[in-house]
Amino acid sequence: MIQYSASDRLNFKEYYDFLKRTDLGSQYPKENLEERVTKLLQNCSLSITARNEDNLLIGIGFGLTDFAYFLFITDLAVDRRYVGKGIGSKMMTLLLDEAGGKDDITVVTLSNEEAYNFYEKAGLTRDDGLFWKSCEVWTEHVVE
Repeated sequence: MIQYSASDRLNFKEYYDFLKRTDLGSQYPKENLEERVTKLLQNCSLSITARNEDNLLIGIGFGLTDFAYFLFITDLAVDRRYVGKGIGSKMMTLLLDEAGGKDDITVVTLSNEEAYNFYEKAGLTRDDGLFWKSCEVWTEHVVE
């Protein structure tokens, strides 16, 4: 049985442990990881979590939103052992509902190629018109 929550705030240790069990752990820069992730956990405007029957964190969805027009999904991940069980899709639905409803919110995200299929199945469209600038301090690594 999976429990979902829109009010579950995480601490760095629990989230770091979760990152080890997902592919999301390779998408954060190495520099000042604990400080930056702690800020993320404290300041994201929208947070959805999924926990298994043992209260283990198995899924997260983070977003920045104005709760009226736009939702930028910053992170959406599921523990590797639970991929393919509909948890990511459920978290996507909950993110949209919490942000204002699937028909009222424009959704934007940046994705690695491995997740393209997921986002396309969720109804998002790839578009070459997206502009972005990466931060300057970014050394690639994998959380292990």
